[in-house]
Amino acid sequence: MLAMPRLAVVRYAGLGGSVLLAVAAWLGGATNPWQPTIKPGTIFAGDDGVLLPIAWLLGTGLLITAWVLGVRAVPSARWAYVTAGLWMLPLLAFLPLGSYDAYSYACQGWQQSAGLDPYAGGVDVLGCPWADAVAPTWRDAPAPYGPLFLVLAGVAAKTGSLAGTLAGLRVIALVGVALIAVSLPVLARRGGVPLGRAVWLVLACPLVPIHLISGAHNDALMVGLMVSGLAFAIARKGWAAGLLLGLAVAVKATAVVVAPFALLLLLDCRKLPVDNSAVLSPPRRSVRHVPGWAGEAMAPREATYNTVRRGWRPAAALAGGLVLALAGVSLVSGRGFGWVTALSGSGVSVQWTSLPTAIGMTIDLVGPDAVPVTRVLGIVALAVVLAYLWWKARHRDALLYAGYALAATVLLAPVFHPWYAFWPLAVLAATLHTHLKWLVVPCAVASALCLPDGYNLALAVKAQGAVAMTAFIIYLAWKSVHEAKNRAAERRRADHVPDRLSGPDA
Repeated sequence: MLAMPRLAVVRYAGLGGSVLLAVAAWLGGATNPWQPTIKPGTIFAGDDGVLLPIAWLLGTGLLITAWVLGVRAVPSARWAYVTAGLWMLPLLAFLPLGSYDAYSYACQGWQQSAGLDPYAGGVDVLGCPWADAVAPTWRDAPAPYGPLFLVLAGVAAKTGSLAGTLAGLRVIALVGVALIAVSLPVLARRGGVPLGRAVWLVLACPLVPIHLISGAHNDALMVGLMVSGLAFAIARKGWAAGLLLGLAVAVKATAVVVAPFALLLLLDCRKLPVDNSAVLSPPRRSVRHVPGWAGEAMAPREATYNTVRRGWRPAAALAGGLVLALAGVSLVSGRGFGWVTALSGSGVSVQWTSLPTAIGMTIDLVGPDAVPVTRVLGIVALAVVLAYLWWKARHRDALLYAGYALAATVLLAPVFHPWYAFWPLAVLAATLHTHLKWLVVPCAVASALCLPDGYNLALAVKAQGAVAMTAFIIYLAWKSVHEAKNRAAERRRADHVPDRLSGPDA
């Protein structure tokens, strides 16, 4: 563990980085009206001055470095909570960083509050007093978000001013972060992970102050409701879990991928007979050896429930809560289920940071337009992977596999934005015991991808990035097949080892 002076360096270096990012947001954040994007070329040409790029570069570097250094040195959960809160504060009062999405949210909220249907068209069709602030890419796109978020954005827009609406959107994001904060202790206890480390990995991650707080992305609320639903599933509260997961889906449809794993969490205590020795012995990978939750042994009567006969009750509660929440919010919003058909509009962005899109872009360099095809194949592959993960999770840690499912969704989705990396982080940080670099490195890179007003640095190397990403995918596939063959060969050798006691010496 780090000494107190070094802990202070970690805390206040990150705070200094957050202050510098607040300066970058003040000088060059997403503005109204939308202005030509700050790009690497404009920075090197001196068009944006000196202070803006320096504040962004140093601020991002300090925040990421402090987060990485603190991963294995958090003294307590309280210290992690306080430090993460300090890092968020400086960015609350300035322009959005890293994206113009907050202005799209504001216009969708205005349309909702004005009685218009945000699923019927973009601002170029329905209008908005702040339409000039919406990025051109999204001006003709209908809202791709669920009805709960539209209702909340509509409430924020009732302030009548853009500044007031942005403030309301940040309050919504803070509510999401607060839900994550109160749910993490349940998830970390279930996963056997130190709470301080889980809190640090999730709430102190630079993605939170930069994109969830400053950028006011609705991913904060979606993830907050989602992990709250998982926490209630761990506590075996089926209706509450279903309601919260339904509300999460009513923000962004992505949250639906964890629902099947929430069912496994509800059924977890009904699978096996009592094994009190598992409470005293070190935990193993499979939750089959940890009968209770939070380290408690199951009562004999609970343990003897038959999963097949009794499993329908928690399944019905979970599904009933989810459907009730979705139907209720859809009716309250006045938009019905029109948001389901509007989801296709989110694929307008074409960037190599999405694996299926990168493969399509690489093929495009030498042949026909393949991006639509590879995106469809990616969705098919995702469906197969999610089914496989759920099947494996039946006899393993369902919470861990829910995190894997979110990670697979991020990797195989048609579109990737930096803040999407936060989806699996909020679950995996509370379940992974080793290989933390697979959480830290992607999130650190994602945190540095966007310039202050939203220009994604991936756009500067579209062809090169697509080829590099495709080569990386091919390498990972080859390595996976090679390791699988080696494991199979080792098993065959182990099965055919000659009996040392055979023959006359036996």
